[in-house]
Amino acid sequence: MCACARPSPPRLAKVCLGDRGAPGPPPPQLWGAATAARRQRGGSAGPARLAMPGLLLLLLLPPLLSLPPAAAAGGEGKARSCGEVRQAYSAKGFSLASVPYQEIAGEHLRICPQEYTCCTSEMEDKLSQQSKLEFENLVEETSHFVRTTFVSRHKKFDEFFRELLENAERSLNDMFVRTYGMLYMQNSEVFQDLFTELKRYYTGGNVNLEEMLNDFWARLLERMFQLINPQYHFTEDYLECVSKYTDQLKPFGDVPRKLKVQVTRAFIAARTFVQGLTVGREVANRVSKVSPTPGCIRALMKMLYCPYCRGLPTVKPCNNYCLNVMKGCLANQADLDTEWNLFIDAMLLVAERLEGPFNIESVMDPIDVKISEAIMNMQENSMQVSAKVFQGCGQPKPAPALRSSRSVPENFNTRFRPYNPEERPTTAAGTSLDRLRTIWRTMQHGVTDIKEKLKLSKKFWSTLPYTICKDEQVTAGPSIEEDCWNGHTKARYLPEIMNDGLTNQINNPEVDVDITRPDTFIRQQIMALRVMTNKLKNAYNGNDVNFQDTSDETSGSGSGSGCTDDICPTEFDFVTTEAPSVDSDRREVEASATQPGWSLQTLLIIFISFVLQRQWR
Repeated sequence: MCACARPSPPRLAKVCLGDRGAPGPPPPQLWGAATAARRQRGGSAGPARLAMPGLLLLLLLPPLLSLPPAAAAGGEGKARSCGEVRQAYSAKGFSLASVPYQEIAGEHLRICPQEYTCCTSEMEDKLSQQSKLEFENLVEETSHFVRTTFVSRHKKFDEFFRELLENAERSLNDMFVRTYGMLYMQNSEVFQDLFTELKRYYTGGNVNLEEMLNDFWARLLERMFQLINPQYHFTEDYLECVSKYTDQLKPFGDVPRKLKVQVTRAFIAARTFVQGLTVGREVANRVSKVSPTPGCIRALMKMLYCPYCRGLPTVKPCNNYCLNVMKGCLANQADLDTEWNLFIDAMLLVAERLEGPFNIESVMDPIDVKISEAIMNMQENSMQVSAKVFQGCGQPKPAPALRSSRSVPENFNTRFRPYNPEERPTTAAGTSLDRLRTIWRTMQHGVTDIKEKLKLSKKFWSTLPYTICKDEQVTAGPSIEEDCWNGHTKARYLPEIMNDGLTNQINNPEVDVDITRPDTFIRQQIMALRVMTNKLKNAYNGNDVNFQDTSDETSGSGSGSGCTDDICPTEFDFVTTEAPSVDSDRREVEASATQPGWSLQTLLIIFISFVLQRQWR
């Protein structure tokens, strides 16, 4: 009899020991009977019967080998169930057809640890795609605040500013119709074109504000010069000569210079600010749509769903483990952070300008009063301006109307319609201006709100991994360091946390990152931010970067007159300027003006000038 008390463990497969402890051979008669039996069946020779304990051991060995390691070793006594995994997998919307009920060997796994598992190859592939989609959604949802900040604030600011321009134009039109009547209505396109160009500039049109404003005053001078000298006929060439001397004559006083400074600074700041909101919106929208690399997808699968394959679907990743995965997957986005912060700082500076010295309300609210003041300056200095223009551009021809039978009062009344003092506004206040101020107050609150939201968006891209990993739906949280998934099992995560940015991921233990190949798409967004930041800095200083080179190449004064040294004189030299040829009618007028006494022409000029000065005051 054997001295063994129980069968040996399966992997040893030993036969019973003899009395001395050495393996004892089977009884000889068993070998002979077994050999004879196998030969009769045509088999090869070999042992047919073993000792009874050894035979029982061989019969029990196959089912023991088929059990999970824990059951085979006698630890738990049975195979681990995949019930929780099936339930969690089904909750993701997947079919349970390929999900095993108990753990199986994991040699087929490509990402998760190749140990006993609840995942088939099909499950691993589906969960890998699921991890990619969830990561993309996580980034998009986390960046929702930044994107909506730029989208909603851009919409509000744009609406306020457009309404401000519309109301300013309406206010000027109402005031000038009441004040100047037909005189304004016959020349209203000059003012309409001014607001059209201002709107076109604001919406991104290729408009040089200084040149546009210079053209406005030049056109206004041409119209006014004809109105204060109705007894003459002016050709296009003559009026062009008049407009060239706008800056030197200063017929409108100092109003054009002051208004130019105020309008250019305010509109440059407003347009650049709304462009900055547009760029911020576009960059945030583009960068938030991530395209994870294959290495990132593997790391995401290992972090989010390898616990499923290990039969631990309720165990969440360790916080530090999540940070390393996210820092590797979002390495290029983190490199956006430096330029993004500079961009936000520049936006805040321009917002302060909009609230302070470049306040658009200070420009658009009284613009009608300022232009009216300029027109009155022209009226008060009409005789001096006309005399200097006649000296510089020559004596014009008399208008054909002077040779008609119409009387002087009739000619005057067709051009100027007097109004009662009650009809003229005494101040810039009124219903339309009250509406302007209401709009601007709302707009100012909007700018303040934008500033607060912009401050919150600083360092967004470098803190994005931390924002994602502190989500309780993603990780176990920073306070739980032991009962969390570390990429292999439920235990503490030991590797150190990587720093931010692409170059710092060279030793990332979780994500395979090629630091020699920066994302070209992210680099394009960095360049867009850099260009916009440069524009914002120029706008803060009152400069329009789009036209700096143009103004430098032309005259240093930036008057926009379009004159060159060989065409326009640098000084208003009346003596050297040749007058146009004088015909017989003009010689008669000049001769009569030199005779003693008052001619009809002289009396007419004095009468019109006197009435105009009273009217425009």
